[in-house]
Amino acid sequence: MIHNDVFDTFPLSADLYAADVAAICERTIARYGSDEWRKVTLTNALHGHLGIYSTLGAKMGLRACEEMARDEMEIISLAGSRPPMSCMNDGLQVATGSTLGHGLITATLSHNPRPVALFHTSERSFLLALKSTHLRRIQHDIAECILRNGPDSEGYWADVRSLAIGYWEHMDRHEIFDLVPLPIGSRSVSAKSSAARANV
Repeated sequence: MIHNDVFDTFPLSADLYAADVAAICERTIARYGSDEWRKVTLTNALHGHLGIYSTLGAKMGLRACEEMARDEMEIISLAGSRPPMSCMNDGLQVATGSTLGHGLITATLSHNPRPVALFHTSERSFLLALKSTHLRRIQHDIAECILRNGPDSEGYWADVRSLAIGYWEHMDRHEIFDLVPLPIGSRSVSAKSSAARANV
């Protein structure tokens, strides 16, 4: 596939960003690289606000691209279709190019959504899952936001933005996910049963 990029060079100068994002710009690019910065930035521009699970989805998608060729990648997301967990799906699409429009991502309908996705090519299949320690921390932090501000208030969204920026800076994509190899034929098996067998 030919990648027709829109940007000749992507804006990396801190003075082009909102003040709270600019504050982490240089450190975050130095730590994780300009590609992650680009993917997380574009994800949250698409997403409409700087979000927690959208940011984690971009990190997960980029981590998957380090393991397999993105041009062939098919994704089954267990993050469901209801926010906030489903926001992960936006990051997965932006980071991998495996979009709904290309027919390369499916989000399972579930009463128990999880920050887990199955990635598949003809040569390899694996799961990436947010480690339970990080998931519990995020769930606790979001619950605290709701207690302080109530749901869907201006204060709540301000706190979510602050948390997302913190996770963007401090959560390393090479450390926060469990990678579980699966049989190559796992595409034909339900993602839920694959995840259950992998114990994630």
